[in-house]
Amino acid sequence: MNREDFKFPSADRKTRIQAFLWTPEEDRPIRGIVQITHGMQEFALRYEHFAAFLCGRGYAVAAMDLLGHGASVTSDSKYGYFARKNGNQCLLTDIRELQRQTRSRLGDKLPYYMLGHSMGSFLIRQYICLYGEEIDGAVISGTGYHSALEANFGMQLCRLMAGIKGWEYRSRLITRIAMGSYNHRFEPARTRFDWLTRDEQIVEAYRRDPRTQFMFTLNGFYNLFYSLKQLTVPARLARVPANLPVLFISGSMDPVGAFGNGVKKAAVSLQSAGVRDVTCRLYPNDRHEVLNELDRADVYADVLDWLKRHPARA
Repeated sequence: MNREDFKFPSADRKTRIQAFLWTPEEDRPIRGIVQITHGMQEFALRYEHFAAFLCGRGYAVAAMDLLGHGASVTSDSKYGYFARKNGNQCLLTDIRELQRQTRSRLGDKLPYYMLGHSMGSFLIRQYICLYGEEIDGAVISGTGYHSALEANFGMQLCRLMAGIKGWEYRSRLITRIAMGSYNHRFEPARTRFDWLTRDEQIVEAYRRDPRTQFMFTLNGFYNLFYSLKQLTVPARLARVPANLPVLFISGSMDPVGAFGNGVKKAAVSLQSAGVRDVTCRLYPNDRHEVLNELDRADVYADVLDWLKRHPARA
């Protein structure tokens, strides 16, 4: 496997985004490209093990550190902060720019797939509403479903608090509202992050990494809630191409997906919008990060099988 590290200007016009491109060895033809969008409070290199697996099977993998994350952060104050205006759109534009950059390196004839995890899953669900015609499939990992009422409440609370504290303020109250219940099902828990995966080594690595140990700003949460709201609008979901294949993967014990119920609702929302090829797989006893779970070899194999069965759309 080869890895290229590169940067490109973000849509926020201030930041240079750190991106990565993994490709198979030179003697192996590339059969497709998978672009990964990570979740909140993590970074692209957490997916290098999965990239190695895909490269070993002939797929190239692209990923980047989103605004406010990883090596795309310009100062500690910017962790968990997106952009002063239109933060959600900046993220989507950066995702599209990485697709363009990857195409320029590998050509525009290869099948192209998007994979989004957690917050990245919400972004990719938005992305296929806007740019679904430009890709050949989407894998939605660790997603959930929230009503417009819930999303509006979160947005209004962030706006109210930002009027007093500013958009870079980090609110324990909003963090608790948004994420405070995630570990409850696993009490007594060894750490605050037991909800991520049953693999204690991965939980420990996450807990010790400074790139994951920050609190989201009001700006970050506002744009997250905004993203959730967009996914409740039927007219937007109706823009997803009817022939775009979509695979949902999640753990049956993932609190983000309401232990499977929210994942099923998200899948049904696409089916109701007319998307014909929607698959939903819940892995028994798995938690939030199915790509980091104890049975990840099975998850990897299932994703690979799905990719093989969904070549470029006509």
